[in-house]
Amino acid sequence: MTPLEAKSQVRKNESLARYTSWRVGGAADRVFIAENLSQLQTFMQTLDHFEPVQFIGLGSNLLVRDGGVRGTVVVMHQSLSDLRMDGKYLYAEAGVTCAKVARFSATESKQGAEFLAGIPGTIGGALAMNAGCYGSETWNIVHQVLTINRRGETHVRNEAEFIPSYRHVEMPMPDEWFLGAWFKLDDGSETVSQQKIKQLLAARLASQPLNLPSAGSTFRNPHGDYAARLIEASGLKGYQIGGAQVSPKHANFIVNVGDCSALDIELLIRHMKDVVLEKQGVALQQEVRVIGDYE
Repeated sequence: MTPLEAKSQVRKNESLARYTSWRVGGAADRVFIAENLSQLQTFMQTLDHFEPVQFIGLGSNLLVRDGGVRGTVVVMHQSLSDLRMDGKYLYAEAGVTCAKVARFSATESKQGAEFLAGIPGTIGGALAMNAGCYGSETWNIVHQVLTINRRGETHVRNEAEFIPSYRHVEMPMPDEWFLGAWFKLDDGSETVSQQKIKQLLAARLASQPLNLPSAGSTFRNPHGDYAARLIEASGLKGYQIGGAQVSPKHANFIVNVGDCSALDIELLIRHMKDVVLEKQGVALQQEVRVIGDYE
């Protein structure tokens, strides 16, 4: 073991099931968990130029195939966790959960980040996919971001350098990943923000199957409609393949009801797409990111 591996955590042939909210998936060749940014930079400098690299947070919008992932997976959630006010901006590192940012923002009497309480992931993931809910999106409140490339170099980039769209962000440079962001928020009331967060969480609890492993919304909402409505109208609520089930509570959620494989989930996603296209005439666009090899 190298000094870097001794100080941080490099795990070989590590199952990724524990790092994804569906609790399924094969092993990665290497999983790297840094203690801090300096260690992450040093580690990135050791990578072979052609080695595949994936960054993940809570794995809440991710399906890892049963055959696992070649190369290195960098897990952000257990490391980059700085959260503070930086002048008039709120700064959060990529490993901080969105819910924690929402709560912190409220205690600082800032408004505009309350919606983050409804996103089951980290800031890094929210930036990468322009996560949103209840009519708000992450990039609506971004001022600047901090990124890292595969050479370990960091860059502060302005919001204008990126092209955000619905559940997607066009990066200005290839092979760059988010380390954190400065958010522009308005002055507000802690009491009002806390109440709004409470209402959002109550709505989420009432409508989503939070008692079973899932990855959040499976499909993007088509313009002017809702994926859940289309799936339910196609008679798919409760439909099951292996241990993967279309949630009876929310049709746009696939839940792991036990002994589920990644293949079960992927086959169910394909089936949902086919049936909705046949019965509703709408081609659903997948929101969940799929990585790795088939078993």
